[in-house]
Amino acid sequence: MKKIELEIVALSHSITQSNSYAVVLGEVNGLRRLPIVIGGFEAQAIAVALEKMKPSRPLTHDLMKNFMLAFNVDLHEVVISDLQEGIFYSKLLCSNEADTVEIDSRTSDALALAVRFGCPIFIYENIFEIAGVDQPDKMIPEEKKAVTLSNGNEDLKKLDLEELDKLLNEVLNNEDYIRAIAIRDEINSRKK
Repeated sequence: MKKIELEIVALSHSITQSNSYAVVLGEVNGLRRLPIVIGGFEAQAIAVALEKMKPSRPLTHDLMKNFMLAFNVDLHEVVISDLQEGIFYSKLLCSNEADTVEIDSRTSDALALAVRFGCPIFIYENIFEIAGVDQPDKMIPEEKKAVTLSNGNEDLKKLDLEELDKLLNEVLNNEDYIRAIAIRDEINSRKK
């Protein structure tokens, strides 16, 4: 079966489901996109890795990576291998010195690990034809690798830089990394 390589091009609040997020995967060297609805914790895990943030303590996916590395297990690739009743199924292709195995995974967890390991993400062509979107302009902004997680971004514009710095420290202490990204982006846009 032919595999298509994907990359994460956006992460945002889900338009279709409240309290959910959508990770948008884009075809490498192509225009098709694949939106996948994920939960808030999974979105945070992906966002933290994409933004190269360093939490004070390891998140679950960081722990998983550390565990794999401690036992010389490498993650070579993630494959979105099936779609059943609107749910994507994925496999992790892992190996050590002695063996190579495929491990079943939730797609959101597989993506969080792929970002941490820097490994490629693939989807089978037949699944991409069913679930992919051919008009990405209507779905996501133009910027590549856009992490657009706004939990009250509108309120941030009303705060001055000192208030934003204080708020950033508070949300980092509470490990609310999604909100921290939005605050950091607001601070950076004002400093330009």
